[in-house]
This record gives sequence, C-alpha cells and structure tokens, in this order.
Amino acid sequence: MHTGGDLDSTGLPELFQTEWCPASRRVRQRLTELDVSYVCRQVPVDRDDRIALLSVTGGDTIPALVSEDGRVLVGEDEILAYLDERYEEPAGAEAHRVKAQKVRRRELEEASR
Repeated sequence: MHTGGDLDSTGLPELFQTEWCPASRRVRQRLTELDVSYVCRQVPVDRDDRIALLSVTGGDTIPALVSEDGRVLVGEDEILAYLDERYEEPAGAEAHRVKAQKVRRRELEEASR
C-alpha cells in the first residue's frame, strides 16, 4: 500500500485518472467543489501499461485516490463517499456545480452541430 511519500512529497491527495474517463471527471469536479488541492496522475489508456497505478493501488482501475494519510480508494463511489465524509462543502460548491453544468451543456450542443 502507498504510504504517501513514494510518488508525492507535497502531502496532497493523489488522483490517478484520465481525461476521457467520465468517472474521473466527476471525481475531479467533486474535488473542485470541495476546494481540495490534489496531485493529478495521468494513467495510460492500456491497462497493461498502468505500472505506477498498480504499484500504488494494487489494481489497474481508475479513478483511484490516495488520501493524505495513504489510504487507497478505488472507484468513483468509494472516492465520492470518502470525500463527502472527510470534507465539508464550502459556500462556493454550488457555484462550481452550476458553472460545470453550463459548460457541459454548451459542449454537448457544440458537439451535436
């Protein structure tokens, strides 16, 4: 299990993710809403190439979050539950949600043209 210092010395949570993964996007969005700074680790598309992810989490599934204390959380549901237990939602969270929804709607409209 990752102990927090192997890859990152900042003491921040580490999110193993990809930009194309919808679950990774939702986790990033929740981290933003909660105003949590974190280190983003890009994961290769090919599962066979996910050596760093495997060595830290013991698996090849994304998203995966390594908390500040080294706890490994795998999958969107587990990560979101942890975040909601660990962090209080700040006043600006709703504004982030609304803005994200507007941007996603605009992206979908542009893609459908």
